[in-house]
Amino acid sequence: QGLTLREAVKKMRGEKGTLIHLTLLRKGLHKPFTADLKREIIHVRSVKGRLLEPNIAYIRISSFQEGTHKDLNKLMSQLQHKQKTPIKGLILDLRNNPGGLLTAATDVANSFLDPKKMQYNQLIVYTQGQTPESNMKIAAKPNNQIYRDALIVLINQGSASGAEIVAGALQDNKRAVILGTKSFGK
Repeated sequence: QGLTLREAVKKMRGEKGTLIHLTLLRKGLHKPFTADLKREIIHVRSVKGRLLEPNIAYIRISSFQEGTHKDLNKLMSQLQHKQKTPIKGLILDLRNNPGGLLTAATDVANSFLDPKKMQYNQLIVYTQGQTPESNMKIAAKPNNQIYRDALIVLINQGSASGAEIVAGALQDNKRAVILGTKSFGK
């Protein structure tokens, strides 16, 4: 009680397989109850989606993890397979996506970009720092585009880091319309 979510999570972390004893208070119950949980590694599915209506797909990416690009490709194939006609509109939801692995984010951006039509020498993102080792360039790879039609990207103040890179690369290359509120600003 009295802890932030981050502080509470820090106290609950521990070695996989060990037990944690929690005392919980739930709305509607008059007194606290206890629960013993076994700690495990949690694998979060970062890509989810569905068809909203014929020809319109919705995909949510909650964070950029090692398998995000592969999961995105698989989901797009599944959604397209459900359709008798090609998907004509895609809503890519990056709201409250805090980022994650830079390579996963750039792979996702690359999934929607055609390097032949890109501006800025096919660059998805680059960094330029005060020291040479902080300089980096990530360019789009050819033949990785999984979707070519209308694209809308949703962002909000919780969209940060990799989510901002994806949204920015798609916007800069006139590949998507960005909707929502101002992003985190990282």
